[in-house]
Amino acid sequence: MSGDLRVAFITLALSLPAIVLCLSVHEAAHGAAAYLLGDRTAHDSGRLTLSPLAHIDPIGFLCLLLFGFGWARPVPVNISNFKNRRTGMAVTALAGPGSNFVTAFVAYCLYILVRIYGSGVFLQVLGEFLTIVASMSVGLGVFNLIPVHPLDGSRVLDAYLPFSWSLRLQRYQPAIILLFIFALWSGWLDAVMIYVSNAIASWAVQLMSLVL
Repeated sequence: MSGDLRVAFITLALSLPAIVLCLSVHEAAHGAAAYLLGDRTAHDSGRLTLSPLAHIDPIGFLCLLLFGFGWARPVPVNISNFKNRRTGMAVTALAGPGSNFVTAFVAYCLYILVRIYGSGVFLQVLGEFLTIVASMSVGLGVFNLIPVHPLDGSRVLDAYLPFSWSLRLQRYQPAIILLFIFALWSGWLDAVMIYVSNAIASWAVQLMSLVL
């Protein structure tokens, strides 16, 4: 709207690979966690890979690009293969958001290196790309921790709630979704994302200060 189309196109060009990376890491982490816990379903389905072709959902991809949160194709999991079904499902669900927070941390660390030692247009663009990766990773991680079906947070909650309570929550799912939408529009989720992003960036600064 300001007329600076060059900045808009550069941001879009950097956002596309960032989205692909964030979603692929998220889904691959689900599959890897399930595999380590004894379930080969994701492995046999070809989902233990960072290839975006195995993970990207077009609608989720577009939502992440436009709104800062989205999703990919769910990784198939067979909880009957876990020794402890509840713990296995919870760990598998948490692996996705956890991997996004780790990705954000690594991106911030690399950004600090680029800012300290780098110069020139290429490194400036690389720094911008790293900040987009960090921001989208935090957004994807926080968004998926919300306990609303089918997000990862709901799977963690279902893993430890009594089955009767889970059925009751499913009855109130429409009301929970409306509450969630209200939270989005009121900016509550934005505040949480900013807090998490600042915390991860602070940890990256502390680590790089020790290393450098």
